[in-house]
Amino acid sequence: MKNCILGALMLISFWSQAQEHAWVYFTDKPNVQTAINNPSTILSPRAIARKNLHQTTIDARDVPVNETYISSIKNQTGITVKAKSKWFNCVHVLGSIQQINNLTNLSFVQDIVFANDMLNAKSNQNQDEAIFNQKFEVNANYSYGASSNQITMMQVENLHQNDFTGSGMLVAVLDSGFPNVLSNPGFADLNQDNRLLGGYDFVARSTNFADPNSHNHGAKVLSDMVGFLNNQFVGTSPEASFYLFRTEDAYAETPLEETYWVEAAERADSLGVDLINSSLGYYTFDNPDYNYTPQNMDGNTTFITKGANIAVEKGILVVNAAGNTGQDASFPIINAPADGNVLSIGAVDQNGDYASFSSVGPSADGRVKPDVAAQGAGAAIIDPDGSVTFSNGTSFAAPIMTGAIASLWQANPQKTNLEIMQIVRESASRYNNPNTEIGYGIPNFSVALQEVLSIDEHQKNTTIAYPNPTTNNLYLSYASAEANTLRMYNLLGEKVLESKNTKHIDMTPFAKGMYLLHITKGSQEQTLKIIKE
Repeated sequence: MKNCILGALMLISFWSQAQEHAWVYFTDKPNVQTAINNPSTILSPRAIARKNLHQTTIDARDVPVNETYISSIKNQTGITVKAKSKWFNCVHVLGSIQQINNLTNLSFVQDIVFANDMLNAKSNQNQDEAIFNQKFEVNANYSYGASSNQITMMQVENLHQNDFTGSGMLVAVLDSGFPNVLSNPGFADLNQDNRLLGGYDFVARSTNFADPNSHNHGAKVLSDMVGFLNNQFVGTSPEASFYLFRTEDAYAETPLEETYWVEAAERADSLGVDLINSSLGYYTFDNPDYNYTPQNMDGNTTFITKGANIAVEKGILVVNAAGNTGQDASFPIINAPADGNVLSIGAVDQNGDYASFSSVGPSADGRVKPDVAAQGAGAAIIDPDGSVTFSNGTSFAAPIMTGAIASLWQANPQKTNLEIMQIVRESASRYNNPNTEIGYGIPNFSVALQEVLSIDEHQKNTTIAYPNPTTNNLYLSYASAEANTLRMYNLLGEKVLESKNTKHIDMTPFAKGMYLLHITKGSQEQTLKIIKE
């Protein structure tokens, strides 16, 4: 356990014999161009449609790692492969220093980077041991009940009153565990509407993502987005859909968790996820040799932050808790991956004032961090037993913000992740005068909604589908007389309709939910999100 106290000699002996963490990078991937030319072999239809919608390039990073290389690594003496990353074309291994260094003899190994930077070319890491409670970023007209303050502080109720409740948006939650999410009354609507699409436990390598014995942090985080108890509690995106990924081992702190996080982000991208909520942060580990320094929080140093940056490049809007180190002199800065090109979230109290535990900015390279803030002190949550309670931490400010953004983005899915992030920043209370505590301040989603609904010249030249949402009839208005091919997919990526030049689609036979309508006009492509109510 992390609270065990060992003498100096015992620590030296332990760490000298312990296995090391390292990332082993490969030289190449098989059949890259063939895979890119046939994206359906490596990505789901929804993922392809999302990338087309936002003109996100499908590239070599989307191609899986060479399994032959992985098998060869597994067969090396003393080496254990714990995780892999297609974005970085690498595997995360455990082994002795010598055993890991021996991997350089393999022709397909390009580079090896040890988590303990003292074993690499340079080292400037020297931080205190991790503290368990700092791993996590601590502990329609609705009657919002206990969640009312955190909703109205950002005018999220205005989104809901305009029927923007996250419907059709897909969110991945990366956290420590999700016990009882299949039985918790706070998630009854989520389950009954079949909007919990699945998940995976990367730590245990298990599909049992809702293990009742797992740590409950992720379930609490989820409640702030999609929890619902009539007259008691409403999340900020009560009708969004979710994947749940366990990437955090709550009882140990190792660099392997960074790689689990990147693996989950890659899985989310391949599934066509729109947003990632991550209420996790890293800067110290059980073995202090792996610790990061405040100078490492520059947006492009840690493995997890570089992975988060790629997720953003791929079109995902990544929301990450800023951390709970507050004004701590030993680590006076936000955690990874909140230092990346993500939307990092600080915490305020019920009055909108800075919460003293919330990590401060700027990033090591001088960017405004956190980006914005939401209520994290005295935030309402739903416990795994279904009761409403309150907790503290940027862990809860982040999902409150994620859900609000999911509801906002539903209003105009044509907007890119970067456009939505900037609109949220510009709506915030301190946009013209950001500070180190809450960045650009508390967003105003009434203001953000008006900006999201504004139509630019590009949109005027695209196909319009109406009414959307619809209950039965969907009508299409084309910008040109060119031949149009239409293909519609459900949320699982299954094609449910294909036709040419139709101006009317009867939605009556289709189940309630979100569909992707892919329209091809000559060399031009467009994807619309259609909601069937």
